Amino acid sequence: MGRKWNNIKDKKAARDANTSRIYAKFGREIYVAAKQGVPDPVANSALKMVLERAKTYSVPKAIIDRAIEKAKGGADENYDELRYEGFGPGGSMIIVDTLTNNVNRTASEVRAAFGKNGGNMGVSGSVAYMFDKTAVFGIEGKTADEVLELLLEADIDVRDVFEEDGAVIVYAEPDQFHAVQEAFENAGITEFTVAELTMLPQNEVTLPDEDREKFEKLIDVLEDLEDVQQIYHNVNLDD
Repeated sequence: MGRKWNNIKDKKAARDANTSRIYAKFGREIYVAAKQGVPDPVANSALKMVLERAKTYSVPKAIIDRAIEKAKGGADENYDELRYEGFGPGGSMIIVDTLTNNVNRTASEVRAAFGKNGGNMGVSGSVAYMFDKTAVFGIEGKTADEVLELLLEADIDVRDVFEEDGAVIVYAEPDQFHAVQEAFENAGITEFTVAELTMLPQNEVTLPDEDREKFEKLIDVLEDLEDVQQIYHNVNLDD
């Protein structure tokens, strides 16, 4: 059913290879979420969502606690959430979400990453309209039919439920994230392979080898930027 959630393996691989970088990015994201509301996930839905996603990346409790305590302590670090959109090799489309305390630096670095690796920046809205904001969950130990029945009993209408690589993947409307999570928790399911809001491409492209190599280099360079939090794209990496 529907499009594959084909980033699961990629996320796991990145998690293993770049844990220190991933932990640093989560530390910043947790701090921002905690500071924007109250530093308590029970009363701060944005913080709760970040912490759930952090669990799927095995972010250590010490890093989470440090970021929350930093927010509680009234640290005066301020970050802007900025989105950049652009085009990569072979007609690929890329969305880059950032948290930055220096807008000029981040814009310059992202633009340079595109320009030096076969891509170019687009204006706001030039790419995002080809993606759908989606709540995504992945769980193990259940079948797709069991999960669908569970969600229907909770009166939750989801976009798609399907099985892939030993996990059941659920696509739901973004405003249903917490409702889906609560339905799972009420059924005793508290561990997820994926639990986040993402941007899913409406259509994917498969790149020839030369373009794919350039595309992967561009993504690597973007991911290495300190201010980059999330990258979304429309390239099929299964092949």
